[in-house]
Amino acid sequence: MNGIFLDIFQKQLNKAGEELCGDQVRTLKTAERTTIVLSDGLSSGVKASILATLTTEIIMTMLREEAALREVIDTVIRTLPVDRERRIAYATFTILTVDHQDYSFRIINFDNPPPFYFKNGICTALEMENQKILNKKISFYRGVLELGDFLGLVSDGVLYAGLGTTMNFGWGWENIARYIQDEVYARPVYAAHTVVNSVMNTTYRLYGFQPGDDSTFVGILGRKRNALMIFSGPPIDDGHDYVYVDRLLAFEGRKAVCGGTTANIVASFLKTSVETRLDTMRPDIPAIGKLPGIDLVTEGILTMAAALELLRSSKGSLENIPFDENGAYLLTREMLNADSITFLVGQSINPVYQNPLLPRNISIRRYLIERIAEVLQSYNKDVQIEFC
Repeated sequence: MNGIFLDIFQKQLNKAGEELCGDQVRTLKTAERTTIVLSDGLSSGVKASILATLTTEIIMTMLREEAALREVIDTVIRTLPVDRERRIAYATFTILTVDHQDYSFRIINFDNPPPFYFKNGICTALEMENQKILNKKISFYRGVLELGDFLGLVSDGVLYAGLGTTMNFGWGWENIARYIQDEVYARPVYAAHTVVNSVMNTTYRLYGFQPGDDSTFVGILGRKRNALMIFSGPPIDDGHDYVYVDRLLAFEGRKAVCGGTTANIVASFLKTSVETRLDTMRPDIPAIGKLPGIDLVTEGILTMAAALELLRSSKGSLENIPFDENGAYLLTREMLNADSITFLVGQSINPVYQNPLLPRNISIRRYLIERIAEVLQSYNKDVQIEFC
């Protein structure tokens, strides 16, 4: 996916008193396209969550098997029961697909609010067509995502914020569009979470901090890719040390080094030494260092283990973890701010952290980085690991 990076960020609010969210979101990335499905289960709680989950899983499974979209829609509508009293489906859905070749997109909407589309910070109408499938109205939207464009998918809980309390008829689609255009885009928008967090924080406030319905906002911003390379651990063959240092220094993006021995290898290549910042030392996290041309230098195992816990706690957003200028936080920030992360992982065993009788594939360093990669991928990051 060269050219445009699809920055995807979502935020949800559970209805007050409910442990489960009745809205569900699933994202599927392949080499050819990115697909996002948002489903809103009728009412709230366990039943709504199950119905929304069923809907997203059916859609994603069929799309993964490359079923025709009309067949997918037909299957979901036939599968979902209908509420007899209100005569509405037990779950609604929105399907977004973005082609990675030309970034053309299509949105299929069944009973969810219309999508938001912003070009140059201005709310812009999308080409739209309505069709009847099994006597249900399905809306189709089309367009091409360009640099700076923003798409927003929402459940109706966002629109109902403030209903009967702070606002007689709720926030409403038009007011939300005006809010994003006039308030959020009053400043430059560089990330999807800027729009999503602003809208959802206002939604929470309009509900009086007691949401009356499950609320979901998924934002997609087309922007340039932020790349990060992390070099951790000396290679098995020390004759290849400088090969990987050269790759790191030539990398187009931000660069991090994790591990004292690794940092010394880089310093030797640069004919310098690591400068330690003692003010960043914490009782359980060693101090960071400084090297010319490297954006972050940290200790290895202890720092990565702490960063893994911070990543899990962050739920994909820095605002969920407290700031502290230590190696673990700074490494977590680098990873969360990146869209694609490449790990160069040396497999030379450090006897301090590894029982030499154990095989390399269960080394502590390898285990930590594989777990970190799993968490990053769950946050829609593109992750590559290269062992050396």
